[in-house]
Amino acid sequence: MPGGCSRGPAAGDGRLRLARLALVLLGWVSSTSLPSSASSSTSSASLPAPAASGQPALPGRCPAPCECSEAARTVKCVNRNLTEVPADLPPYVRNLFLTGNQLAVLPAGAFARRPPLADLAALNLSGNRLKEVDAGAFEHLPGLRQLDLSHNPLADLSPFAFSGSNASVATPSPLAELILNRLELPAAERQNLSLEGMVAAALRAGHALRGLRRLELASNQLLYLPHDVLAHLPGLRHLDLRNNSLVGLTHVSFRNLTHLESLHLEDNALKVLRNGTLAELQSLPHVRVFLDDNPWVCDCHMVDMVAWLKETEVVQGKGRLTCAFPEKMRHRVLLELNSSDLDCDPILPPSLQTSYVFLGIVLALIGAIFLLVLYLNRKGIKKWMHNIRDACRDHMEGYHYRYEINADPRLTNLSSNSDV
Repeated sequence: MPGGCSRGPAAGDGRLRLARLALVLLGWVSSTSLPSSASSSTSSASLPAPAASGQPALPGRCPAPCECSEAARTVKCVNRNLTEVPADLPPYVRNLFLTGNQLAVLPAGAFARRPPLADLAALNLSGNRLKEVDAGAFEHLPGLRQLDLSHNPLADLSPFAFSGSNASVATPSPLAELILNRLELPAAERQNLSLEGMVAAALRAGHALRGLRRLELASNQLLYLPHDVLAHLPGLRHLDLRNNSLVGLTHVSFRNLTHLESLHLEDNALKVLRNGTLAELQSLPHVRVFLDDNPWVCDCHMVDMVAWLKETEVVQGKGRLTCAFPEKMRHRVLLELNSSDLDCDPILPPSLQTSYVFLGIVLALIGAIFLLVLYLNRKGIKKWMHNIRDACRDHMEGYHYRYEINADPRLTNLSSNSDV
């Protein structure tokens, strides 16, 4: 027993020494590994330094003012007050939203990158206060299929904006959908700028958009469509012209749009569709036409259109179309009209009647002023009339005296003798 008790404390001291030695060794190992871990953390923290110093960003990184999702292949730079397209867009981007910024000008090669943005398919540039799009602005985007330039005060759209910067060689564009809704030009610029002509020039330049499938031109206050604006878009399937100010379709041709599936003409100023337009729409095999909310004038010029509506299946919701003018026909359904209901009333419309009344008032006022001037100058006019009367009388008396001399033979002989 005593021997066992004497061995116990020695064994405990040995264990204690071993524990102390282990703690010392552990502290030495941790002190030697700490500098290496600190240096690794410092190097990882300094990774952005090359990009900040002007070196190109690493592939796959997201621009600072944007939000990126590599899984969805989407980059959103929304309401960031950007004045130019970010230079460090990741090459994986497929959907790019650059909306609500300050991109006043889009120069040539605005999306040229190394490596190129070959997968970018959908580009949204709406609401950027964009005024100018130069030729070749969308070059180096071979996969671009959808482009939205809506809600921009676009005053200078180059005819080669969708093809290439070389105007002599127009490169076909891969675009399938082009959205140009609500190009919000100021009224002062609209007086000097033909939005219809500018858009038409870009659509027909060099056949660059012959692969276009969808075209949206809604809410642009368009008054007419140039006659060849659709001539170079044979693949068009959807055309949206709603909420404009189109008064007729006489000059535009739909004949070559054999693949057209939907034509939206709602909320315009159409009064009647002529026979040529009706025949072209009827010849398109797949089209559906939407004509709601137009001020149809139900007079003798509407006979052919009413007959066409009763026979065709092209117009969607044709039972909702109603007359807007004349007053006696207001709200009458077009499909319920007969040819006897459609006549050209000789009675002038109220606006024209008002114009003639105003013209009569103006002429009466001018006549009253003229009479007032005559009255105020009556004495001078009377004297002038008397002078004219006296001059005429003297002149006539001279003629009368000569006539009497020539008529009296005695005075004639006397005159001849005196001459001898």
